[in-house]
Amino acid sequence: MSTLLIEKREKIGILKINRPESYNAMNYQTWREITEAWIDLKNDPEVWTIILTAIGDKAFCAGQDLKEMAHLKTEAEKEGRPFVSALPEATPTKYLEMPKPVIAAINGFAIGAGLELALTCDIRIAAENAQLGLREVTQAIIPGAGGTQRLPRFIPFGIALEILMTGDLISAQEAFRVGLVNRVVPLAELMPTALTLANRINENGPLAVRAVKEAAYKGIQMPLNEGLRFETLLLSKVRESEDAWEGPKAFAEKRKPNYKGK
Repeated sequence: MSTLLIEKREKIGILKINRPESYNAMNYQTWREITEAWIDLKNDPEVWTIILTAIGDKAFCAGQDLKEMAHLKTEAEKEGRPFVSALPEATPTKYLEMPKPVIAAINGFAIGAGLELALTCDIRIAAENAQLGLREVTQAIIPGAGGTQRLPRFIPFGIALEILMTGDLISAQEAFRVGLVNRVVPLAELMPTALTLANRINENGPLAVRAVKEAAYKGIQMPLNEGLRFETLLLSKVRESEDAWEGPKAFAEKRKPNYKGK
């Protein structure tokens, strides 16, 4: 049985973690399936924007499936062999870039790997019942899917350290206050809000949207002057596209542009 549901709706790819009986915890099968789906959506020219969410009304993702991990470690010990992680070398949280915009629709608990998945996304929308945190230190380990690196880049450094060092969860409202999520909405409005936002993004030239994402993520790691030069380079590339001509033409003709991603 698949642990991930995949839907392609117009120009939107929707991924839903499908393990509600385990609070959508990530087992090794889920990691493999979400990685394969990530690559498929990345390469699909018909998909312009992606939404990542989960089945159920309690959890977006409660983290790594510790029961599975404990079982596999026990089996390895019985057989006298070292325990080896079966995670793919590259996953959406590490080493697997996504040029297209990704929206996280957080429908409940986002803990550990769940929050790290949400941090991989560009925009985060949380249901009112959501709680977020990185609890690894309570188990004497540290986040291993980018949590220590992404969280301090998205919210004030001291607040990020408090979340990382205490392992405490914060509410959706507190996450909004510190800038960790963009919006907080009632659970029933979560997917409609995410879809509306995805459709709004898709009204724009997709190559320009991807260039904006690349410019922002790479530029923030550069000194300002280097970032400005990189922005100019991307602008030159985007201007060569058919869409860059379609935009001004549609404006002059007082019609909606028909962007093709070319």
